[in-house]
Amino acid sequence: MNSEAATFPVEKNEDEWRRTLTPEQFEVLRRHGTERAGTSPLNGEKRDGQYHCAGCGQLLFEAHTKYESGSGWPSFWAPVAGAVATSVDRSRFMQRVEVHCSRCGGHLGHVFDDGPQPTGQRYCVNGLSLQFEPGASGS
Repeated sequence: MNSEAATFPVEKNEDEWRRTLTPEQFEVLRRHGTERAGTSPLNGEKRDGQYHCAGCGQLLFEAHTKYESGSGWPSFWAPVAGAVATSVDRSRFMQRVEVHCSRCGGHLGHVFDDGPQPTGQRYCVNGLSLQFEPGASGS
């Protein structure tokens, strides 16, 4: 699924996105940018809670699925069911699997097959694409 060509339940034009996101969030969520490794305060977040899309507020990840991957970005072994979608990313002279919000199409990061069990996956996510809600948990 190509997030650029797809339609999503939350659709905004570029000006609307720019008004609702910080310039840094806009670069990551709407332009497929990447924050520098180790710069997100969420990388060290250890509290119970939920991680939502910074673009539309959709619940993406539960805190109990977060782990320290050593990558420099917040990492999770599984998203909330139906919360993310994927597409092939052929940028930067490589092929990776991009992860984006299934509700607004915002770029979150990438998923790799080198994560812990039970899934074996590592959702490597830009902290700028997330909003953390402490204490809330669906598990």
